Amino acid sequence: MKRSSERGRPTSPRMASEQEARINGDDEAFSDEEIDRSPGGSSRSSSLLNDRISASERLVPSTDSVEETTSYGPHFSAKRHLSCGNPSRTNVNLAQLASWKSKNKLKTTNAALVVCLNIDVDPPDIVKTNPCAVLECWVDPHSLPSNKALEAIGNNLHHQFECLSPRIKFKPYLDPSYEETQKFCQNLRKMAKDERCLFYYNGHGVPKPTPSGELWVFNRSYSQYIPVSLIEIQNWLGSPCIYIWDCSAAGNLLTNFNNFAEKRDADANMKHGGYPDGMMPFMESIQLAACLAHEQLPMNPELPADLFTSCLTSPIDIALRLYVMSNILPSNITYDMVQRMPGDLKDRRTPLGELNWIFVSITDTIAWTTFSRDIFYRLYRSDLLVACLFRNFLLAERIMKTYHCTPHTYPPLPPTNTHPMWAQWDLAVDAVLRQLPDLLRNEETTDGITIEPSSENRYTYIPSRFFTDQLTAFEVWISRGGSALTKRGPGSLASSSAMEGTDFAGEIDSSQGEGVDHLVPRKPPEQLPIVLQLLLSQPHRLRVLILLSKFVDLGSWAVHFALTIGIFPFIVKLLQAPARDLRPVLIFIWARILAVDPSCQTDLYANRGYEYFANSLALPEDPSVFANGSEHRAMCCFILSAICRGFPQAQSACWQERVFDNCFERLDEDDFLPRQWMALCIGQMWDGNDDIKIYGVDRGTQDKLIAMLSDSSPEVRTAALFALGTFMGASGSADSGKKSGGGTGSMYHLDERTHFRLEVAVGTGAALSTKEDASPMVRKELLILLSCLAKEWRGYFVIVAWLYWEEERKRAVNPYSRSNIDEDITDQAVAEWLDGLGDDDAYREDSRVLLSSFYTIYVFLLELSVDPYPEVAAYAQTIVDYIMALLLESPFSRLDSPTLRSPPVRGQRNIPESRSRLTSLQSPSASTFSQSTRLPLTRSDSATSAVSTGSSNIMRRTASFANSLKNLANAYAFPSSSTEDVTLGSSQQGTKTRTDITDLSCPPSPNLNHAEYTSPYPTISPDGTDTRSVSAEGGNQSPCDYLPSDVMEALIEEDMERLRARRRKKTQQRHYQQYAHASDAMPSPSGSTFSHDSTGSSVSILLGLGTGAGFKDVLPLKSRFYDWCCEYFTETQMRQPEGQEPGSVQYNEQMWRQQRNEKVVLETQAQADLARHCKWDRPVATIHHNGSAHKLAFHGYDPHLFVANESNMISVYDWTRRKRLLIFNNGNPLGTTITSLGCINQDVGGIIMSGSSDGIVHLYRNYDSSSAEQQLQMVTSFRALNNMVTVKRGSGLVLDWQQNQGIILAGGDSRTIRTWDAHRESAGSEISTQSESPVTSLATDPDSPSLFFASFGDGSIQLFDKRLDEEDAVVRSYREHSTWVQGVRWQRGAARDFVSASADGEVKLWDMRRAKSSITSWSLFPDGLSAFDMHEQCSVFAASGSVTPSRWRHQNTLVHSLHALPPNQPALLSRFSFSSGLHYAPQRETPSPSIPNMSSLVFHPHEMILGIGGADGTVRLMGCKLIEQSESTSYRESVFANHTQNGHFASIRSVSP
Repeated sequence: MKRSSERGRPTSPRMASEQEARINGDDEAFSDEEIDRSPGGSSRSSSLLNDRISASERLVPSTDSVEETTSYGPHFSAKRHLSCGNPSRTNVNLAQLASWKSKNKLKTTNAALVVCLNIDVDPPDIVKTNPCAVLECWVDPHSLPSNKALEAIGNNLHHQFECLSPRIKFKPYLDPSYEETQKFCQNLRKMAKDERCLFYYNGHGVPKPTPSGELWVFNRSYSQYIPVSLIEIQNWLGSPCIYIWDCSAAGNLLTNFNNFAEKRDADANMKHGGYPDGMMPFMESIQLAACLAHEQLPMNPELPADLFTSCLTSPIDIALRLYVMSNILPSNITYDMVQRMPGDLKDRRTPLGELNWIFVSITDTIAWTTFSRDIFYRLYRSDLLVACLFRNFLLAERIMKTYHCTPHTYPPLPPTNTHPMWAQWDLAVDAVLRQLPDLLRNEETTDGITIEPSSENRYTYIPSRFFTDQLTAFEVWISRGGSALTKRGPGSLASSSAMEGTDFAGEIDSSQGEGVDHLVPRKPPEQLPIVLQLLLSQPHRLRVLILLSKFVDLGSWAVHFALTIGIFPFIVKLLQAPARDLRPVLIFIWARILAVDPSCQTDLYANRGYEYFANSLALPEDPSVFANGSEHRAMCCFILSAICRGFPQAQSACWQERVFDNCFERLDEDDFLPRQWMALCIGQMWDGNDDIKIYGVDRGTQDKLIAMLSDSSPEVRTAALFALGTFMGASGSADSGKKSGGGTGSMYHLDERTHFRLEVAVGTGAALSTKEDASPMVRKELLILLSCLAKEWRGYFVIVAWLYWEEERKRAVNPYSRSNIDEDITDQAVAEWLDGLGDDDAYREDSRVLLSSFYTIYVFLLELSVDPYPEVAAYAQTIVDYIMALLLESPFSRLDSPTLRSPPVRGQRNIPESRSRLTSLQSPSASTFSQSTRLPLTRSDSATSAVSTGSSNIMRRTASFANSLKNLANAYAFPSSSTEDVTLGSSQQGTKTRTDITDLSCPPSPNLNHAEYTSPYPTISPDGTDTRSVSAEGGNQSPCDYLPSDVMEALIEEDMERLRARRRKKTQQRHYQQYAHASDAMPSPSGSTFSHDSTGSSVSILLGLGTGAGFKDVLPLKSRFYDWCCEYFTETQMRQPEGQEPGSVQYNEQMWRQQRNEKVVLETQAQADLARHCKWDRPVATIHHNGSAHKLAFHGYDPHLFVANESNMISVYDWTRRKRLLIFNNGNPLGTTITSLGCINQDVGGIIMSGSSDGIVHLYRNYDSSSAEQQLQMVTSFRALNNMVTVKRGSGLVLDWQQNQGIILAGGDSRTIRTWDAHRESAGSEISTQSESPVTSLATDPDSPSLFFASFGDGSIQLFDKRLDEEDAVVRSYREHSTWVQGVRWQRGAARDFVSASADGEVKLWDMRRAKSSITSWSLFPDGLSAFDMHEQCSVFAASGSVTPSRWRHQNTLVHSLHALPPNQPALLSRFSFSSGLHYAPQRETPSPSIPNMSSLVFHPHEMILGIGGADGTVRLMGCKLIEQSESTSYRESVFANHTQNGHFASIRSVSP
């Protein structure tokens, strides 16, 4: 492409190239002219990006969202199920991440160039050869008078150093005296102040330095050599400094300098504890020495005398000269021609400039691949002059070692003179020199006049292929296995010197997935510094950016390498490029950088980089700009949100760039990923920013976010809750200790009442929308939002907690009577409070509704405090305990008749009572109190289970709470011991190790369980005393004579005063103080203990309120969801996951499973047709289960049998070995039982799914200890049925799983059947059963997933169609059964037939089209049928008789065929009787109300095996005798001929032991 302008050879002196300046912070080096050369016009950026990437590496658009996921994939296996929104890196060392940024980035400001030559007088201790090297700074001292020669040498030396860094003030000092040396050294430090200065010493005309560390100068008359000790030099120059020793025996100076510096630093540390601020230790000084202490400089007459200085200051000239000397070149190339090489060091298009560019790239590569990370960054990325000197030092080492001279430095560096990259340098030099005669012919002169050759004869310079070849090598490394994993060793990343001291060496294992912990990434390619240099070249820029995007996509370690090598200043400057083709790649790279190192936000803000991404976000949908527009918009939102995070100035800047508007307008995009990140961006923008919150309210943003809570994606729902949480005062900051607060801010544009209603409406709307969400990640974020509401309106929550307590107490005392005047304290208090509001009926009604809203939210909090997922329960318990602690300290405990102290009469409720405001809680029974001293609530206590030791007043846990709340000391997040130190910080609690699976007292924990319960009470001091201050209104005071309505009024007034204090803050001073972490800042009016403005009410003064004072600042809770979302951009997007890479461990395991499963299906299908004619009495295995076996389930392909007892224990057996693999606690409360058990995702391993009679569904993974290294983990848990009906005999929770569709059908002791979508993790529909009886069984049509049967306890069976309206979903009803239906099953192969069995022993075969009567029926067990099941593959069913008080010693089981020979004639295949194992007759027919049988029965999904579980815990597995019948028909012989062995079918595992 033709460049916009041509650059001629400038007349300015040769300078360091632009890339050197750019790497070391010179912003002017990256010219705008180069940026503007990027092609304009219509761009095919994303298309070009994808064209350059292979098909398997293209940017994967997020259109494969949860809404469109294939229905045949594994369910509950997404990232959110492994982490529940918790980032994997919880304690990221941000200082370590930002280590590539030099905190002490010193600059060299001035320099002294000391030259001691004393021309024509040789030093006495050096014997020179004849001829000898004489050139000093390319000047022959003997060609001019001595004074002129010395001056010319000084000028040239000054000129050479200026080429390295033109901004530094260099001053030569020629043959100085001792006094002059002292003076200019002291002035040098005075001018440098705390910055670095340079001291260059050329001692070619004085004696060699002494072994004691002295260099030589002259006296004033030049008659004597005067020694100068290095101690004096250190005193004069101070620190920091750079020293260059160019003299023979220079090693004496370097060694002694270090000895003196080390002693001086040790003395300073011992006497003064270090140096004063601004002064660095002397050992931080940098030194470059020309040779060792015993060596002498080379005297080859073809070399300059100052060879070391020439290498440091003019490397290209000396390198070309040495190459001509040591290599065979065409005879027409001379030294003079080399000196006339055309070009300029600054112009990379010229031969000389290109050579300099290649030299910089090669030396950077040598340093990067040889030196440690810290050394590389200190020497090559902190200061331009230091970088140039050490880059050129590598050349000096290579050249001088060939002349038996060893340059060395401090800090010491490993040798690099034999590095393979020097061969690339020789090749580049050779290619240029061979073109030199033709190039010089273009500039032939005659009598000083340049003769231009004709265009035909003019030679065109052929650029070097060095950079093109290196780019190709880098591309090959990425595309041909460089990104693959390898074992630890010399070629792995873990052994790379660049990984020293980083946190990424440990991360590279965990980031690659499970099962590959022994593999690590390969060592990064050595071309990385060269690729970075090519960003300066416009023709290569797009290709380089695409390759860099592929590289940073490999993981966090790759991003860290790119930042360490120096990519940051380049891509910051590229944000000013108008080229559209660079936009997709830059967005991709910046997303990776900010995901790894969020501290870059300040640099982006300072450089106004946010404008680039704001403009990209505002671009209309255009495939020519972004082929994957939704993906790049999500990246832009992430980048902008990362810039705004905890940064008020950036928030306002992005707001002015209309980022908020663009996000708001696109919240309804089709793709879930942009929706998620736009909500997160809004949440970060208005976090702590009142102005943006006001603007968002004016646009109705909060309403749109609440509407998003019904989104199909759990991530989007959680992101919307995150945004609402920051709107309500939660903190989105990266600081884990910052909890923020302050509600919605000032909202001064609204009136006070509207502001109040706004906050309540947001909290209530969010709670109503997501309280029953199946995703624990969503429920957890909801609690963070509600914690903000509880923080700001704690007075209201204290009131509703008191009302709830009194209502429960009233029911516990007398559940039937509601007319007792003494018990109507709540109704009277509310009525008196409403009467005190005035005569405005609308205002009174509005106040009542607001109070009801708080009551509803409080009930939600109580329900969530017993949530089955540990983290959700821990968060809810923290909020509830905070509210209850406030209640115990409130004036309610000092009422005239304090009900919080008086123990009610114990009562027992047997009949449930419907409640208008508490429909989902269980009925209360009793409550208990005691007189005791109040102790702080620990993690094993709760507000609803108080401490009972001591001598003062405390509220104990009531039985009504016991029915609705689990024993919190037994909850997942808490230890069982109550003696645990309550001073544990949240960070320690969050990283608590998971409970070992052998501990059966609690259920398995999730993979990342960062449960953080925090007590509201302060820490207990070591002497055991409570450090919190006890108010004057302590619990020992006598009761006061005020009314409950007075307390309500005072608490509400205090809340309103807190709101008024917020509204008076019309500026963002408070928010800026929060972000500045000012230790002396005034307390915020919205702070948790701020109550100064609460004294405006006379009632408040009377009651002495200060609600929240004296308690820990535990609210609002802190969200980790944003950090979890950021990890998406650290994961690879351009290559397939490890499990989809052919040859990987996961891929091989999946392929083996697939082939094994296909074999199982093929062989069992062949057996199924014969099994309906054969006996089923062959014993396969007998397993003795510890406890009763009330639920059985087989894995379809693995030899696993799942057994649940009558309470809460689940066991996993290998039935082929009769060995128990695992036993664990399901976690359902005491008094409930496991009523459903199954295994999902059987094709890819399996997840245990259990349902308990309290309506909870649990899912567990890693149950197979033989194939998984990790412990058993809870995947998720949720309440499938909320409104469970208490019945005398119920079915609990009945589940049916549809694998292909990912749908869970949930019914049971409820009047509804709910469908749950596994992808969306939300309820699909709630179908009315139109029956008063519980659902006993569910069965989905295998051919039409929309149809399913439900059987009921009254004997009816109903066919439902999910496609119809929820109220009209019943298609047909079947009512021949008169008793409890034990089960209903579809008959495989007969699309319209199904089988049902009832407890009276009848089994019926139905045609779904005939509702009036069944096809046929069998009366198998007149005394009762206990269990029933039907094989999924063949027309065989089995039934077991009931164990009754009259028949309890044995239990009979029948195996029956629906279609035996001849066709369609049912026949009994097997009958067997087993001992029940009971030693006495059962007292009742069922173990519990939710267990309708004493035994269990289940067929294997594929194998011809029947599992029978007895009441004594004995599990018997019976197999089918697959014998070839002599009367087999011809078609059966042809089908099964290949599957017989000696007359018997070859079963896979069903062989006799």
